[in-house]
Amino acid sequence: MRRRFLDALLVQGLAAALLACALPAARAADEMPVARVEFNDGAVNTRVIELPAKTRFLLEMVNNGKTPAEFESRSLGVEIVIPPGATRTRKIPPKMAGTYPFFDDFHMETTQGHIFIK
Repeated sequence: MRRRFLDALLVQGLAAALLACALPAARAADEMPVARVEFNDGAVNTRVIELPAKTRFLLEMVNNGKTPAEFESRSLGVEIVIPPGATRTRKIPPKMAGTYPFFDDFHMETTQGHIFIK
């Protein structure tokens, strides 16, 4: 009986230790950098974004306009249509340092920007 009690304590202790290790990792995942790009009927409110290299980040695309927008970045491998008034997100894997251009494919002349990864 005493052995089962000690085994139960050991299992509970291991479970608590594993949970304590997992919480910082989960918190770190929630704290990934966010690259927010806002579109508004042929205009982009965010033209330059700087992010750290080799770090996963969340790309948040917001369309504040009344017409659709299409975020496109060939170098990031992202092409997403954002309906009017909507927000779309995409997790981007870690990237090497460099310049990653983006634009609204529906309004290419007026909505160009860059994500600088340093």
